[in-house]
Amino acid sequence: MAAPEERDLTQEQTEKLLQFQDLTGIESMDQCRHTLEQHNWNIEAAVQDRLNEQEGVPSVFNPPPSRPLQVNTADHRIYSYVVSRPQPRASYFAAGDILSPFHKGLLGWGYYLIMLPFRFTYYTILDIFRFALRFIRPDPRSRVTDPVGDIVSFMHIFEEKYGRTHPVFYQGTYSQALNDAKRELRFLLVYLHGDDHQDSDDFCRNTLCSPDVVSLINNRMLFWACSTNKPEGYRVSQALRENTYPFLAMIMLKDRRMTVVGRLEGLIQPDDLINQLTFIMDANQTYLVSERLEREERNQTQVLRQQQDEAYLASLRADQEKERKKQEERERKRQKEEEVQQQKMAEERRRRNLQEEKERKSECLPPEPPPDDPESVKIIFKLPNDSRVERRFHFTQSLTVIHDFLFSLKESPEKFQIEANFPRRVLPCLPSEEWPNPPTLQEAGLSHTEVLFVQDLTDD
Repeated sequence: MAAPEERDLTQEQTEKLLQFQDLTGIESMDQCRHTLEQHNWNIEAAVQDRLNEQEGVPSVFNPPPSRPLQVNTADHRIYSYVVSRPQPRASYFAAGDILSPFHKGLLGWGYYLIMLPFRFTYYTILDIFRFALRFIRPDPRSRVTDPVGDIVSFMHIFEEKYGRTHPVFYQGTYSQALNDAKRELRFLLVYLHGDDHQDSDDFCRNTLCSPDVVSLINNRMLFWACSTNKPEGYRVSQALRENTYPFLAMIMLKDRRMTVVGRLEGLIQPDDLINQLTFIMDANQTYLVSERLEREERNQTQVLRQQQDEAYLASLRADQEKERKKQEERERKRQKEEEVQQQKMAEERRRRNLQEEKERKSECLPPEPPPDDPESVKIIFKLPNDSRVERRFHFTQSLTVIHDFLFSLKESPEKFQIEANFPRRVLPCLPSEEWPNPPTLQEAGLSHTEVLFVQDLTDD
C-alpha cells in the first residue's frame, strides 16, 4: 500500500492519520484522511463516529432525517434570562452644567416624545424595505446544502481564534443533536454565534472557554454551536428567534416533545452562566426523571410482552409438535392397519387361489386303477402331519400325477417334495432342467407297493 502524500500534511496530522488507520483498520489512506478532515482532525470524534457506524448508529455525516424533530418554542413556562448591555446616556448640556434630577428626567421624556413619531416611521419603513428585499434577493443562508460542513467550518474557525479549550462540540446537524438528546434523555445546549456582534468575542474567549463552564457543559449536557452566518446556523436562528447575541437555548424532552426550557441572551459572565444553567437543569430535572421512568416502564412492558409472546410461541410450537407427533402416530397406525388389511386380503386371495388350484388339480387327476390291475402301484404317502394317505396309480403315469394328487389334498402343504426311502432320493415330480419331462412311475423305479414321504417346503 502506497504511503499517503505528506507534502500538504503537518507532522501532527500525519501521526493522527496513521493512528486512525491502526485504530479503525481501514486500508485506504484516502478514506482515513477524508474521515479525519470531516471531523476537523479530531481523532477521538472520528474513531467514535466510525464505531457508531459499525454498531448500526447513523453517522453524523449522513443526510439529516427527512422529517426533523419539531421543537416547541412557545412553552409558557420557558425561563428567559437577558443581560442588557449598558447604554451610554445622551448629554444635552455641557459638562459644567448642573441640573437637578427633576430637570434631567423632564428633558429626557420631552426628547423621547418628540422623537417617537420619527422613530416609528423609520423602523416601519425599514421593515417594509427588508420584507420586499426578501422577494427581490433571497438570503443565500436560507439554502442549507452542507449542514455538517457548516458545523465543521465553525469549529475550525472557533479553535483558530479561541484555542482548543472549549466545550465538546456536537459534530452533527441540529436535527441529529435533537435526536441524540431525545434518545439519551439529556439536556441540549444550543449556542448561536453572531460574528458581527460586539459581545461575541468577549463571550467566547472569557465565558464559553472558561474551565468551569467547559466542565459543567461536558459533564451534564450535549453542546451544539454554529454561526448564524452559516446556512445551518441561520436555519436554527429562524426557528429559535433570538433577540440578541450571545444567545444560548436549553432544549430537552418535556411532555414527550423537544422543548426550549431556557433562553440566555447577552454577555453573561462565567459564574452567572453556571448559575443560570444549573438553575434551568434543576428546575426541569424532574421531567427527565419522569420521562426516564416512563421509558423504563415502556421498555419493561415491551420486554414483558416480548417474553409473553416468546412463551406463547414456545407453547404453540410445543402444541404443534405434540399434534405433529400424534398425527404421525395416527398415520403410522393407519398405515400399519392398511398393511395388515392388505396382508389379510392378499392371504385370502392366495388361499382362495390355492384352493381353486387344488380343486382344478383334483378334477384333472386320472381315475384310480382297480386293485387287481397288474400295472398298478399302491403308494402310501406319509404327510408332514404324520397322517397317511393311500392311493393306486398306473406304472405308465408320470410322477407329476403323484404330485398333483398330493397337491389337491387339503392336508398337504402348499410346497413340498416327495422322497423315496430305498434308496433315499427325491422324486423329480415337477419339470426341471435335469428332467424337463418328469419320468413315469416305472422309470422312477417304483415297485408295486411303495411308501413315500412328503417333505414340507413351505417355509423354505
